[in-house]
Amino acid sequence: MKKTIGIIGAGNIGKAVAAHLIKNGYTVKISNSKQPDTLKETIAQLGNGATAVTVDEAAEADIVFLALPWSKVKDLTQLTNWNNKIVIDATNHFKPDYSVEDLGGRNSSDVVQDYLKGARIIKAFNTLAAKILAANPVEANGHRVLFISGNDNEAKQQVSDIIKNIGFAPIDLGLLSAGGKLQEAKSALSLQNLIKI
Repeated sequence: MKKTIGIIGAGNIGKAVAAHLIKNGYTVKISNSKQPDTLKETIAQLGNGATAVTVDEAAEADIVFLALPWSKVKDLTQLTNWNNKIVIDATNHFKPDYSVEDLGGRNSSDVVQDYLKGARIIKAFNTLAAKILAANPVEANGHRVLFISGNDNEAKQQVSDIIKNIGFAPIDLGLLSAGGKLQEAKSALSLQNLIKI
């Protein structure tokens, strides 16, 4: 049985990922910073399989997907017991003016890990522009690439399986210390739209 995915953030990235998940038989609980009733239009677009919930409820799902602004990640610390929970980190450390925040040489997922103590953080879904991420992942007889990195191999395998199930091709970049750095905003792999044949 496919796991329920809780999405925190209902912007373009959150909606794009939710649409792929629902199309491929996953149950999605999506939230924003307001109340669930403000997502009626989004739920109508996504169709069966999507439910609008509070952020607290999204955080209780089997796997949690972070698609919220970087400045809001710190607000998630007390939301739930993050210990051992798989968290897909699709955030990029942009300031409001779209410059990147200085993290003192650390990668952004390490900072997310500080906020979500004990979570199994997997960096993925953050290198493609929302419009490309929303498009059909099958193109030119191949599958669009999604890079993935993390320190927990079992969690990484679960997320890789989800990526494959929704039509993308995962490429494992190893640990967060190396892979997470390559995936970050304005890094070597940022906005690289590759097809694996």
